[in-house]
Amino acid sequence: MTGGRTVTTRPAGHRALLVELPDAEHTAAFHAELLRRRAAGALPPVEEIVPGARTVLLDGAADPEALARELSGWKVRPGDEDEGDVVEIAVRYDGPDLADVADRWGVAPDGVAALHMSRTYRVAFCGFAPGFGYLTGLPEELHVPRRATPRTRVPAGAVALAGPYSAVYPRSTPGGWQLIGSMPDPGRLWDTGRERAALLTPGTRVRFVPADGVAAGATR
Repeated sequence: MTGGRTVTTRPAGHRALLVELPDAEHTAAFHAELLRRRAAGALPPVEEIVPGARTVLLDGAADPEALARELSGWKVRPGDEDEGDVVEIAVRYDGPDLADVADRWGVAPDGVAALHMSRTYRVAFCGFAPGFGYLTGLPEELHVPRRATPRTRVPAGAVALAGPYSAVYPRSTPGGWQLIGSMPDPGRLWDTGRERAALLTPGTRVRFVPADGVAAGATR
């Protein structure tokens, strides 16, 4: 990787390193580069690579000091890599916060749908609930804050925004994200009957498409 920021590594126990990155975009780019180099046999052996919001844990390193030296020369910059699997998620843009997000973005509700679908996202990391992926890809001018008062129940399949992330709730839980739409088949997100239960795993690219031809303006 060229340009960008030099990574910072810290020891984490006897056989792991914690790599610190400046933000989610850099973390996603760094994680993608790790996977590419490991697949090519160009990374010192590690057992697990676990991305977070601004960190990546490399666990089970055979030689953590050698790994730290390897990573010390890397520079990370966010980019629009076109590598990796692509998952399409159908959405009805009918969320209860759609109008508020439209006001923040300075567009009509159908403009929110158009802008949201115009991006290709990447799963930066997973957490909060099984199958919940934090998707990066929104430009800074489209970041929105969490709700001042979280909801006690967000329905499964809710398509949501918070800060730099977009996400889809795989199950009904409390939540404070801005809800802009709904996924008709949220069971796809977490299915223990599949070999890989989570549909969205770190590094996966995601595109949102209209469900049943409905992009915006639908009602609950």
